[in-house]
Amino acid sequence: MKILAIDTSNYPLGVAVTDGDKVVAEYSTNLKKNHSIRIMPAIEFTLHEAGLKPADLDRIVVAEGPGSYTGVRIGVTVAKTMAWSLNIPLVGVSSLHVLAMNGRYFDGCIAPLFDARRGQAYTGLYKAKGGLVDAVVSDRLVLMDDWSNYLAELGEKVLFIGNDSSLHQTVIQASLGEKAFFASPAEMNPRPSELAFLGKELEAADTHSFVPNYIRLAEAEAKWLEARGNGHE
Repeated sequence: MKILAIDTSNYPLGVAVTDGDKVVAEYSTNLKKNHSIRIMPAIEFTLHEAGLKPADLDRIVVAEGPGSYTGVRIGVTVAKTMAWSLNIPLVGVSSLHVLAMNGRYFDGCIAPLFDARRGQAYTGLYKAKGGLVDAVVSDRLVLMDDWSNYLAELGEKVLFIGNDSSLHQTVIQASLGEKAFFASPAEMNPRPSELAFLGKELEAADTHSFVPNYIRLAEAEAKWLEARGNGHE
């Protein structure tokens, strides 16, 4: 099965092509640049390096969020358009789960993290077993003070992964002390090939109705609803 994986959910932009259990080609950057301009050239380049055409693909897997509202929307839109036009299955995978895979050999809990401003973060809690990583606390938007205190009460070692971990390191260490571990720089970015493998066996989504997992409304939309008295969670 030839899979194209696409991740634009945060600053890192990643594209990979896998064939069965083999990574054929992988492209990744971590730049604060416009994903909407760069994603299609990245896909074209990766497919070219893999010696494939879009028609050769069997499945598309996309990082469905959470993360940057704009970034998630770009990746999902491109993935849906390609899957629809090629008439192939589309699968969405948690952006946090992809990142958590970098901690698959850590003996403890894994907390992937994306900053959400105002002392908040998108995160979840994962554990590794046999080279696989499964969620034990679902992805959520939390105040890092509350999340750090919750993790401290577990009494387990926790590995924090993600480029935004440093933004919350003081809060994390104040609660967890020596139980807090931080991934190395080489482990901070999600791997698009991991995204492909995570989505390989998952049930395909309905392409037409598939939507990103923002976890919360975009700030602009939330303010628009609030101004009209509708409220939001």
